[in-house]
Amino acid sequence: MSFFYTLNGDYMKIYVDVVVFINFFFDFLLLFATSYILKRNTKIYKILLGALIGSISILLLFIKISSLQLFIFKIIVSVLMILVTFNFKNIKYFLKNLLYLYIVSIILGGFLYFINNLFSYKSNGLVFFNNHFSINIIIIILISPVILYLYIKTNKTRKETYNNRYLVNITLLNGNKLNLTGFIDSGNNLYDPYKKRPIILINKEILKNYKPRCILVPCTTINKKSMIRCFKIRSIVVNGKKINNNILIGISDNNFNIEGVDLLLHSKLLERIKI
Repeated sequence: MSFFYTLNGDYMKIYVDVVVFINFFFDFLLLFATSYILKRNTKIYKILLGALIGSISILLLFIKISSLQLFIFKIIVSVLMILVTFNFKNIKYFLKNLLYLYIVSIILGGFLYFINNLFSYKSNGLVFFNNHFSINIIIIILISPVILYLYIKTNKTRKETYNNRYLVNITLLNGNKLNLTGFIDSGNNLYDPYKKRPIILINKEILKNYKPRCILVPCTTINKKSMIRCFKIRSIVVNGKKINNNILIGISDNNFNIEGVDLLLHSKLLERIKI
């Protein structure tokens, strides 16, 4: 179904069924992504129903109403989409669902705006010119799921990475203090075999101006056995919590390849942090 729409004195051919379908497709992706990110385990038919409610609102593009009225209506529609898809358990649950719907919408909308400007000569939101019909549809259908997939994957990786980062304050034996970023490494199970002290690995570049008195501690890695230089410290505080001083700092000659990380904390240290 199509009709002619006037914009700035120009007539454009509008395919209403296509516009509604694309809006439905968008809303389904947004609600599905929100459900996946927040682990809502929502039934697929409820996501479809929420997307259907959202797709009907696109028809307001062809009705003359003020910007304020359109804004209020869109807020109401998004609220209805959330309530239909996820139900209402409490205000915090509802607001978090709504917030993530908007966040995912902004991410997807920003990418699609860029893609539309890259491949199209004119941009009028979801109102398509007849001569640009095919390329816009193809780009939207193919690229939208990919964009959301990459966003969800990146967000998950970032969350897993940054959840294991800690602010570490170390006081050396000479009284100097180091304010560093530590990372809980599940693979760091190094212990001093003499007194069973856990070993935290530090990037050697951090110690350029400090020459500690070291002891050699044997350690076993995946590929070989070696000796690691370790030294004592006066105190260590992780995320504001003071940890038992019975810890050794091992000097790593290799970079950790983790952005912004100075220390690889011992895997058992997390238990002490949470006590």
